[in-house]
Amino acid sequence: MRTALKLQFRDVDTFIHKDFVEGSDLRYVNKTLATKMPWSNYRFLIEATRNAGMVTMATPFDEFSVDKCVEYGVEIIKIASSDIQDWFLVEKVAATRKPVMISTGGASLRDMDDVVDYFAKRDIPLGINHCVSIYPSEDGELELNQVDFLRNRYPDNVIGLSTHEYHDWSSSVMIAYAKGARTFERHVDVDFEGVPVSAYCSLPHQVEDWFNAFLKAKQMCGAPGIAKRVPPRKELQYLAGLMRGAYARRPLPAGHVVTDEDFYLAIPLQKGQISSHELKRGDILRAAVSADETLLVANIERTRDADATIESLIDAPATKPALKVA
Repeated sequence: MRTALKLQFRDVDTFIHKDFVEGSDLRYVNKTLATKMPWSNYRFLIEATRNAGMVTMATPFDEFSVDKCVEYGVEIIKIASSDIQDWFLVEKVAATRKPVMISTGGASLRDMDDVVDYFAKRDIPLGINHCVSIYPSEDGELELNQVDFLRNRYPDNVIGLSTHEYHDWSSSVMIAYAKGARTFERHVDVDFEGVPVSAYCSLPHQVEDWFNAFLKAKQMCGAPGIAKRVPPRKELQYLAGLMRGAYARRPLPAGHVVTDEDFYLAIPLQKGQISSHELKRGDILRAAVSADETLLVANIERTRDADATIESLIDAPATKPALKVA
């Protein structure tokens, strides 16, 4: 698992038209102005991210900001949902040849197909995050089944989740991971001098809950579901303890061909005893067997090998319980 700290790059002086710099009542314009900071601060944050061992990542919202991504050595570029069909910006990002991630919030199927095809033809790695661009999102608005849709439609791309819900910080990441999402994105914030924290942002303790949920989901899902799992020995040993062993119903001579009337099946399966999984009609006894005696693997002439795995799982002969004397 690798963690990236993703910044948002805007060249505010050109990003906002000069006529709207003052006196605007547009939320996005005012928020962009309120969060403006010098490019030297962005460089500092990129270096701090790199020094902390995290992946550097940024979402540029204009072409000048793409150049800054290159200048600062940003490793992954994110294209926001709002810009998935801003081809001036998309082409500028592609020209960097850096790995790209996109979010799909609000995009049409044609929009998604176009941008995925564009990067595929240029052999540029592209990750696709399912996203609902509602800030914040209610649980019933998350549409996590879209992870299945994206995995099926774009099998050559890594699929992830960019999410903005605010009721809990564990359920969506666990469900999405189980569905096959492998990249996860959230907005983060900190309490600072009473500045309000947006509901869709995660505070440090919520980010910890989010990471722990991811790790729990990864632990519970186990290996990739592309092949039949190999059961561990403790599981096989438990199941072997539930198997029935074959016992002689009556005395049987050497050379006898075993039929259904010659044996019965009961627990426990003892060391060296043939199990109900292995005994076959027509097996031949190498030596005589007394009534109620175990039919041993070594005492049966077979046209096939015994199951060595079952034999290895039985540790020792079973001990009969002592008779209680009144």
